[in-house]
Amino acid sequence: MYSASDLRKGLKVMMEGNPYIITVFDFSKPGKGQALYKCKMRNLLNGNSTERTFRSNDKFEPAPLEERPMQFLYSQGGEYHFMDNTSYDQLVMSKEQLGDNANFLLDNMEVSVLFFRERPIDITLPIFVNLTVTMAEPWAKGDTSGTDTKPVTVETGYVVQVPPFIEEGQKIQIDTRTGEYMTRVKE
Repeated sequence: MYSASDLRKGLKVMMEGNPYIITVFDFSKPGKGQALYKCKMRNLLNGNSTERTFRSNDKFEPAPLEERPMQFLYSQGGEYHFMDNTSYDQLVMSKEQLGDNANFLLDNMEVSVLFFRERPIDITLPIFVNLTVTMAEPWAKGDTSGTDTKPVTVETGYVVQVPPFIEEGQKIQIDTRTGEYMTRVKE
């Protein structure tokens, strides 16, 4: 059982029968009275966000979540297929369940799938992925049009802003938490 003083960003708790993750946390202590814990929370089942304020005597039940290592196999028609690394069971998740994570999935990639009561609800990707640039506008040396980035498309179809020297066929590293270009990868 958690108390309000245990609340922090990233904590997963049960509220009203649903698992929630705290996305923003703020603590305030007025001159008189109890401390206040203001939280923005996201429902892990449907993705809806809500704001709640708690007092120091509020209690929370930990969310009964389980993470399992799995391998991403392939995607087909908006469905994403994963395989359990120990039992070899396969499961299918939709693009809506994966959200932006679908932009960084490569065949045979190792991920962690989050389960709530034996139901897959989310995945955790590696922090950085290396993707090949499949489409990039050519860069004219000396071009000083004022922009220091250009959009490129990577092998998963994701479009990211990169420095102008990145060319088609090169591998780049992308941070999966922010979706931003990190560096060029030397092979």
